[in-house]
Amino acid sequence: MSTAPAEAVGPLMRGVAVLRALSDADGRAGLGDLVRATGLARSTVDRIAATLARMGYVRLDGPVVTLAPRLMELANAYLGALGLPALLGPLAVQLAEELDESVSLAVPDGDGIRFVHQSTRRRAMSLTFRIGDLLPAERTAPGPLFAAHWTPGQWTAWRERRAADPEGLGFPGVPAGTGDHFEERVDRARAAGSAVDDQLIEPGLIAVAVPLRDPAGVPLCALSVVSHTSRHSAESLREAVLPRLRAAATAMEAELARPAEAPRAAHAAGRGAGAARAEAAPTTPAAAPAPSGLAAWTSASKQELGAEFVESLARGLTVLTAFGPGRAELTLSAVAGATGLPRATARRALITLDHLGLVATGGRAFRPTPRVLALGCPPLSRTTLSDIAAPHLAALVRTVHDSASLAVLDGDAIQYTARVATTRIMSVNITPGTRLPAYAAAMGRVLLADLPAAERAERLGRTALAALTPRTVTAPAVLAGLLDEVAEQGYAVVDEELEEGLRSLAVPVRDAAGRAVAAVNVAMHTTRRTLAECRADLLPELRATAAAIEADLHVVNRFCHASAT
Repeated sequence: MSTAPAEAVGPLMRGVAVLRALSDADGRAGLGDLVRATGLARSTVDRIAATLARMGYVRLDGPVVTLAPRLMELANAYLGALGLPALLGPLAVQLAEELDESVSLAVPDGDGIRFVHQSTRRRAMSLTFRIGDLLPAERTAPGPLFAAHWTPGQWTAWRERRAADPEGLGFPGVPAGTGDHFEERVDRARAAGSAVDDQLIEPGLIAVAVPLRDPAGVPLCALSVVSHTSRHSAESLREAVLPRLRAAATAMEAELARPAEAPRAAHAAGRGAGAARAEAAPTTPAAAPAPSGLAAWTSASKQELGAEFVESLARGLTVLTAFGPGRAELTLSAVAGATGLPRATARRALITLDHLGLVATGGRAFRPTPRVLALGCPPLSRTTLSDIAAPHLAALVRTVHDSASLAVLDGDAIQYTARVATTRIMSVNITPGTRLPAYAAAMGRVLLADLPAAERAERLGRTALAALTPRTVTAPAVLAGLLDEVAEQGYAVVDEELEEGLRSLAVPVRDAAGRAVAAVNVAMHTTRRTLAECRADLLPELRATAAAIEADLHVVNRFCHASAT
């Protein structure tokens, strides 16, 4: 990297180095490991970790640092500004379903490519590409499509990188490999308008890609179909999917060409602010409200934590959150206004982020680059709902001193997917993977109550309502009435219906659309608390935990998908 400008913010540069090291370590590393990976002093890494933890971007567990879901707001800012995942993602999902193959969208990043959307088919031989993964252009299907438009300077940079790192060891997302004959593949891709990856990334993996072009013919991104040699050869995959792939690309290009999307397309192609402004039609949607960011509380955090809080790091990262849907390119004044930062502070942060390759400039405007995805997106894009819930359940258990769990509805049963047990001598002994009848469990009733009336009735109609204890409700009409009450009050209590002596209180965990995708509970022996005490003491804590899980889930699910398990 070139020498940093005199106005660059050193703490921001060091903080970004730590985030990149954490991402390369798959989201979890010891403080000592981060010292070795970055070359920074231990005291510096400690302060950076403490600052990132205060921001909610990492969790600290003794000497171990783990990326936290809230960090995805940086990736979401770039992906929202890019616009392509939101605009083209549904079409990619449709294509994946039609072909029964995995479909990806990738954008160029220097002499590599980064994935910005994945529609993956679930199979035993599943694909492991993650949103934000950086792959060397020479070993991918999209790479030759982008390289066909490289400038001489870009080719020079590629050759220098290949000479210094011929096996691609600088790309942690893929196994080492060479990717020879790349320039020949580029020539073929230029002539054919498509490209193939025949096991260049790793044995067994094959892909076919076509470009999505702007009106000038420059690729905005690449649309790929990815499969395995157990299903196709590279040639048979091309024969089977290329016509449909081209048709999908044409439909996507038509969507991109709509006047309201012109600024988005210009941004995706990486052109200057002047081009984007020239293409913007009067029908362009108004920019979405900018986030308040983190600037409002950085001074208070500094006063509270003192030297342990690196305010310039927090403020610098806040600048990235200024971008998003309708805010693909922003002036310095707009960034300062969106974040609440002084213009001088925002300016130095933008200079630093430009030096780091996280933003690019065009005239008076700035835009985020695909490199923002390197800040934790690949490991966090595969976060599961269980991963998200686990630290919040642990905090709940420390507060209430009873076991807490997360479960999802699976047919007529609930399946436990996360659990934190209390350390009491007598406690509820359930492990993840355990299945219990939904009708008799508090979490099951919360999830059943959220279903549409017809689906709820159908599920209960096919379920044998067995009496598990003398208190189990088995009368369909009574159970239906209880579920109506649960739906109205937003929680469920099950008292000795699943097992004698067991009392459970549960609330839903909802996705951004308001649908209950899981439930959390606190379970205890009936001697621990009365029903009134459960409602008065536990219910507020349980609801706060569900809200914390939901907040993290909504950040992760903005452009990714947190699976239930």
